[in-house]
Amino acid sequence: MTRTLASLFGPLQPMALAEDLAAPLLAMPIPETTADPAAAVAAPAAGPTVPDRFTVARGLAVVPVRGILTPNMAQYERWFGWATYHGLAETLAHLAASEDAAAIVLEIDSPGGLVCGIEAAAEAIAAAATVKPVHALVSPLAASAAYWLASQASEIVMTPGAVAGSIGVALTAAAHVQPGANGAQIFEMSSRHARAKRPDASTEAGRAELQRSLDEAEAAFHAAVSAGRAIPAAELAARLSVTDDPQDGGATFRAAEAIRRGLADRTETRARSPRNRWECSPSGRDGTAPPAPRYPRCRSASCA
Repeated sequence: MTRTLASLFGPLQPMALAEDLAAPLLAMPIPETTADPAAAVAAPAAGPTVPDRFTVARGLAVVPVRGILTPNMAQYERWFGWATYHGLAETLAHLAASEDAAAIVLEIDSPGGLVCGIEAAAEAIAAAATVKPVHALVSPLAASAAYWLASQASEIVMTPGAVAGSIGVALTAAAHVQPGANGAQIFEMSSRHARAKRPDASTEAGRAELQRSLDEAEAAFHAAVSAGRAIPAAELAARLSVTDDPQDGGATFRAAEAIRRGLADRTETRARSPRNRWECSPSGRDGTAPPAPRYPRCRSASCA
């Protein structure tokens, strides 16, 4: 039986993920040589090397933010080129300090991912944006966790047909209601003072604990968007709602509506995006082309 990537994401994990948009990625089969995640981490040389996390050309650094985002899932980065929060934090800190990168483009195509670990990556983007321009290019998707990251950039540019938003957090919980197929009834227990370790979603107390965890994560998400987009915190929930009820948020929006709600700044075709206009100009912003960089996980490129 073929295992899919969805099988690697267990229940009770808070996710900032647009699940409908992530469905094609979650349905992808796990490559045969990484069917055992532990083995893949233990023997990283068994497959392709980690892809380049960024490129630098004419003073512009381009950082792909693709796939389902995780804290440090090395095999996803290795096999699919998907970004990780650890990788993004390291990359943005490096580029913020680099004299060879006068500006940074986050090229985003992601339905979101896990909540765990995202704040370090978001803070690294915000810190870089205080040093040099950081452009988030939504091409064509920045949903949920990916939008959390995009919101920390200096500006958000959306290509025609692009989608952004899905601001919120969710999880899947299950409870045993009858014996399993082999006739065994499964009981889940925790130590006396660790009831919140495995909340029982079939009880009111268990659901309350799960809701507390989700609301805590959403508060951090909203605070980041409010600060990054300069939207008053008291107004944000109403701006995100699709009705008059501020609880009806979590939707994604196409470019015009995202701009109207303050979630993005403008639209550009890829040909006129910050990346292409910079790379295809005779020089960088200072009028000179910087020397070719020599960084681990970085490859220099020239304008075609």
